[in-house]
Amino acid sequence: MFYVVLLAMVAGFLALRLYSVLGKRTGHEQQPLPRTADERPATVPVPRTIDLVPEPREAANRHIEPKAEAGLRSVVAGEPGFDVGQFIDGAKAAYRMTLEAYWRGDEKELEQLAQPDVAHAFAEAIAARADSGETLENRLVSIEQATIVDAAVAGREAQITVRFDADIAAVTRDADGHVIAGSLTDADQTHDVWTFARTLKSGDPNWRLSDTDEE
Repeated sequence: MFYVVLLAMVAGFLALRLYSVLGKRTGHEQQPLPRTADERPATVPVPRTIDLVPEPREAANRHIEPKAEAGLRSVVAGEPGFDVGQFIDGAKAAYRMTLEAYWRGDEKELEQLAQPDVAHAFAEAIAARADSGETLENRLVSIEQATIVDAAVAGREAQITVRFDADIAAVTRDADGHVIAGSLTDADQTHDVWTFARTLKSGDPNWRLSDTDEE
């Protein structure tokens, strides 16, 4: 009987100790585990806003006149890898390189940039300039805009015409070095219309200058 009472007292003492520990919050209790999808309350999906992307055609059309669109579609049909943006960038680079080659009288470079008849015309102008003793000190300040104004395909031969709106500072000196025309401090607005040609699907990826004009 004595042992039964003793055990009961021990059990009661342990119960009080457990209550004193488990029955109080210490601030270090384990956080509840994440509930499974079945146990979580249903959530209402929040509609997402959609950032509208401008139609790429709108940006491209700023560099293409309407009458050139049909011809450009023919170019793309003949060579699906054709890219209008890359062509315009290349045309700007060719415009700058051709002008600078002509100004310094570099006939070899002009032969690489232009078709034979155009390169020959440049060579004649360079020779006439040399005979008169004149030199050019021109500088392309900026190309404000390059716009495709026409395009056509005949067989595999493609032609694309570009209007360049540019600012050019030009000076012409005589044989004695005196300025006889122009000024390097004042740039003139120019509007050149150049046509570039290429055989589609050929091994040569370069478009060469085939005609020049001014507006």
